[in-house]
Amino acid sequence: MKQFITFIALVSILFVSAQEIPSASIVDIKGNKVDFSKIIKSDKPVIVSFWATWCVPCINELDAISEVYPDWQDETNVKLIAISVDDDRTARRIKPLVNGKGWDYEIYRDYNMELQRAFNISSVPFMIIIKNGKIVYTHSGYSPGSEDKIYKIISQ
Repeated sequence: MKQFITFIALVSILFVSAQEIPSASIVDIKGNKVDFSKIIKSDKPVIVSFWATWCVPCINELDAISEVYPDWQDETNVKLIAISVDDDRTARRIKPLVNGKGWDYEIYRDYNMELQRAFNISSVPFMIIIKNGKIVYTHSGYSPGSEDKIYKIISQ
């Protein structure tokens, strides 16, 4: 059973990695619609973190990265985009949470789950690292210290 789960995880990582960057509508924290494919176009690495206000591991991951993010930006010029998957019932919690945490990320909401479907994301936290328009890394879940691995990937 463990081998089967490992196989399924590997197949989904390969599936996401093989995908082109989708064009999907998301909204910024002020409610303005933007095209995902346009905001990630960059010659610098981009971390896309899918999260939710009700997801404790998501918040822990974004808090941990927040502590080292200024250094990462100085050293690698990385950009982090945090995309909330909150539904209409919990979306009102996004802005107060972000303001209270002081996260210095671009914050968006996948209001119609278009991006989640395009990337086949079934759980959060889910992270994608994009370099030169290509997905180079995906990861689901969070454990303390995993930001070290993320740093290694973006600094290569």
